[in-house]
Amino acid sequence: MALTLVQKILARAAGRDSVSPGDIVTAQVDLLMAHDSSGPRRWMPHLEALGAPLKDPNKIVIVTDHFVPAVDPQSAAILKTTRDFVKSQGIQHFYDMQGISHIVLPEHGFLKPGMFVCGGDSHSPTGGAFGCYIAGFGYTDMVAIAVTGETWVQVPETIRVNWSGAFGAGVAAKDVMLFLCRELGMDNSFKVVEFGGDMVRAMDMAERMVLTNMAAELGCDTGLIEPDETTLIHIKAHGGAVDGDALSWRSDAGAPYTALHHFDASALEPHVAAPHSPANSAPVTEHSGQSVDQCYIGACTGAKLSDLHMVAEVLKGRCVSPQTRLLVAPASTKTTAAAAADGTLEILTAAGAILLPTGCGACAGMGAGVLADGEICIASINRNFKGRMGHANSQVYLASPYTVAASALAGRIADPRDVL
Repeated sequence: MALTLVQKILARAAGRDSVSPGDIVTAQVDLLMAHDSSGPRRWMPHLEALGAPLKDPNKIVIVTDHFVPAVDPQSAAILKTTRDFVKSQGIQHFYDMQGISHIVLPEHGFLKPGMFVCGGDSHSPTGGAFGCYIAGFGYTDMVAIAVTGETWVQVPETIRVNWSGAFGAGVAAKDVMLFLCRELGMDNSFKVVEFGGDMVRAMDMAERMVLTNMAAELGCDTGLIEPDETTLIHIKAHGGAVDGDALSWRSDAGAPYTALHHFDASALEPHVAAPHSPANSAPVTEHSGQSVDQCYIGACTGAKLSDLHMVAEVLKGRCVSPQTRLLVAPASTKTTAAAAADGTLEILTAAGAILLPTGCGACAGMGAGVLADGEICIASINRNFKGRMGHANSQVYLASPYTVAASALAGRIADPRDVL
């Protein structure tokens, strides 16, 4: 019986030879990740009521990324609760103000092919770029997983999306996902999306992570990419261990996909999604000229080192328009350090970009960079629902780092191909 990658992963986690889409199985959890918003402050009342200990603190990773740095007493209290909990529970894998959780996990080699991972955030599918199953779970489910070490899951169907060809100038993985949000829609529940093809294999891990990250915007349970040598090199370079069968975690020939799509990357243009949905996407030329009050480079999907390199490519030797502001919140402290070391930050700040602390920040409508009533922003983040980045009457357009940077130069939405 031919199996998809997700069927193989869930069969292993459930201790079965095979599973089929629609099956409900009990799976053993290899790793549990939560952050300061979804984790200890939500878990503690339930753990106290249950009087139950954590099953295995060594399988838990806690990251502070939403309320950092604290901007008010309430935020500070949430962070203190998180830090106190970690100490009291003996959790060793704690990353305090070091980056966004979805970036921290691969930066420290936690993910590897074939794993079954549960994350306390909707963009946990980012880790599927490493050939593992990782999905977002609500905090009540997370408490149960923390206590029992297992959870139930319905085996999803698989949508396979193949991309051939190569990107043109000013096109990136973000454009792929904005295009797919329009083409496939955002209601793909009880399904996973598996990305493949020559274009995906040519991508580095940072760009692959954009694809799986925004599987959440497609409404999928998670996103997956079959591991290859690029995957293994990244894992080893970041201190992770790789099993001997790592490259066997892939869908079989003739696997039962519920849908199979083929697209040509060379025909893809830079895309922009208009408020208030990632599915409101179209080529950038349809939005060119729209004035913007703020340009934002941030979030787990849009502020990795490769993203900052895209911005620098556009900004080098140029200046941000006085008609707007460009804010940059690197995805992790390691990203900031690397961008400082290779000269990227110098290019950005010389052009007029304002550097913000690492964290989820304005992407989640928290901390520095939130929008006022009526303000318009173009951002490299992953979703633009009403009120996402601040006031309910603000408007957010989504785009790649290339397009956000080009818009910062113009003071309005602009095509990066005109600058590159």
